[in-house]
Amino acid sequence: MSARAWQCQSLLIGYPDAALVERAALLTSAASTLPTPVGGPLLRFLDHLRATPPGRLTADYVATFDHRKRCCLFLTYYGHGDTRRRGMALLELKQQYAAAGLSLTDEELPDHLSVMLEYSAICPAEGAALLTAHRAGLELLRLSLHDAHSPWADVLDSVSATLPPLVGDQRTAVAKLAAQGPPAEKVGLAPFAPLLEGLGR
Repeated sequence: MSARAWQCQSLLIGYPDAALVERAALLTSAASTLPTPVGGPLLRFLDHLRATPPGRLTADYVATFDHRKRCCLFLTYYGHGDTRRRGMALLELKQQYAAAGLSLTDEELPDHLSVMLEYSAICPAEGAALLTAHRAGLELLRLSLHDAHSPWADVLDSVSATLPPLVGDQRTAVAKLAAQGPPAEKVGLAPFAPLLEGLGR
């Protein structure tokens, strides 16, 4: 179940291009087979996808994810900000994906939520551990999307529903992250620095 859910979520949290719209019927069929807490939010988002003009979808996506730091889809940003530690985390992720046979283009960063979910669909056990390790960032992203009344909040609700409930230290981490934000230090991100600069991170 989780692998199928993560594959659907991976596509739906990606850029809403024409290819995604063409897959809406297939994704609806897949989401309909998932338990209600996981599939229900995806079906709501798919209704929005079909009802919204493509130009509006893409404009909303850019306004949501490119212009709001609390709606950042690059999950290591929440834990490391623009620091040397983030550069190391990106390298480790890329190596982890390569070991599983998942290769990225030069334009893709390995900590993008869509990429993490794709990896999780391929390697469910390792993917669950990876998503859980980034749970504080995921939860802050989910809450921020709800605060912004974004339709993509449904996709994050679905992701959250595939993971264990937040407990103790995880709740504390989310609260701390929400209050303080990620650390800042714009050095030491090679070889990812040029791409990060282009993304405004």
